[in-house]
Amino acid sequence: MERLNGEVRDREKVIFGSKKMDSPIFKGYQLYHNYFKDHDALDGKTPAEAANIKIEGKNKSVTVIQNASKLGNQENFRN
Repeated sequence: MERLNGEVRDREKVIFGSKKMDSPIFKGYQLYHNYFKDHDALDGKTPAEAANIKIEGKNKSVTVIQNASKLGNQENFRN
């Protein structure tokens, strides 16, 4: 996670002059880092795979976005 934070911080400073960690860019990096990027320390698995989180469907990125959208809609109805 520290590596991810460093990558995002460096990129956002250059692009946006910002250090905000709640930006859409940071959230996108988190998704990529946790669901799509293989990690050597996890024997080539993503953190999601290491945590037994299964992403089903032909296109993993579409499935993750659809699931996040459903969760976001549920959160909106609770508030």
